[in-house]
Parts: sequence; C-alpha cells; structure tokens
Amino acid sequence: MKTVQTMLAEADAAVPRISPDEAKKLVGRADVLFLDVREPAEVAASGKVPGAIAIPRGLIEFRADPASAAYDKNFDPSKTVVAYCASGGRSALVGKTLKDMGYTNVQNLGGFKGWVDAGGSVEKG
Repeated sequence: MKTVQTMLAEADAAVPRISPDEAKKLVGRADVLFLDVREPAEVAASGKVPGAIAIPRGLIEFRADPASAAYDKNFDPSKTVVAYCASGGRSALVGKTLKDMGYTNVQNLGGFKGWVDAGGSVEKG
C-alpha cells in the first residue's frame, strides 16, 4: 500500500517548488496559469493570487484534459502552471497529476499563506 507521505515525496520530487518572490514576477503573464486548488470556501474566505483560476483538486483531471466535456480552456500544455493550495500538499499532488497528463512546466508555489506573508497581492475570491 502506498502512503500519503510516499505520494507527497514522489510529487515533491517531480514538481519543483517556486518561491513567492519568483512567482510574483510571473503574475499577469499570458504564458503562465496560476492554479488555486483549494476548495471554494477556502478561496472565498481568503482570496487568491490575482488572475488565478480556482479549481478544487478533485476536478483537475477533468478540467485539464482537452478530451473532457469539462475541459477549461485556460489549461494549455505550453503554459507554465503554478499551483498552490493552503499548505502545499494538494498543489504538489496536482502538479504531479498534471505532469503525468503531459503538462511539462508545472511548479508548486506551496501554501497561499506563504504568498500572503511574502507580500503577494490578493484578489478577493
């Protein structure tokens, strides 16, 4: 049986971390997709990175697959995807899933609190 810790370790090994300061330089770029994978109530309570799309972790595969009826046109394999959640675990797992789906440039910003603490802008969700 594979444990959550094993899955997180594999995800962390596959998906590079990006610091809030590095991520700030990417906000607003057309070739970058910021992806908030928290639940809607979390986003509503604290806001999100400006321009980020909010898709809960459980829906990522459906929204990121062009063959899916639920495909979100914001997903583009040529874009850099910067995923984040509350603490970094869900975004790491999502990052690995996206890499498994063929997205090549995926990065994990980690937790939204780290973004806020580093002075990152917040758009109300």
